[in-house]
Amino acid sequence: MSEVGTVFVGNKPVSSYVLAAVTQFTSGSKRVVLKARGRAISRAVDAAELVRRFLGGKVDYGNIKIGSEKVGEPGKERTVSTIEIELVKKE
Repeated sequence: MSEVGTVFVGNKPVSSYVLAAVTQFTSGSKRVVLKARGRAISRAVDAAELVRRFLGGKVDYGNIKIGSEKVGEPGKERTVSTIEIELVKKE
């Protein structure tokens, strides 16, 4: 498996993203990045904290990036907040 797994957080329940991240770690990934934007940011933060609790301290936070991006058609663009939360497996 690859060194880095990516989980895109959207409108599903938080447990879906927790399961996806834990599956990435158990299949050999050293790092998992949770990516979200807009209203899904709070869901990504909840999922990251639950993954840490579920794996009993074997995972810690890495880099956390926040930013914004423009979405929509030209003339109707709007700015949406983004977040990337990196979870790193402790050795």
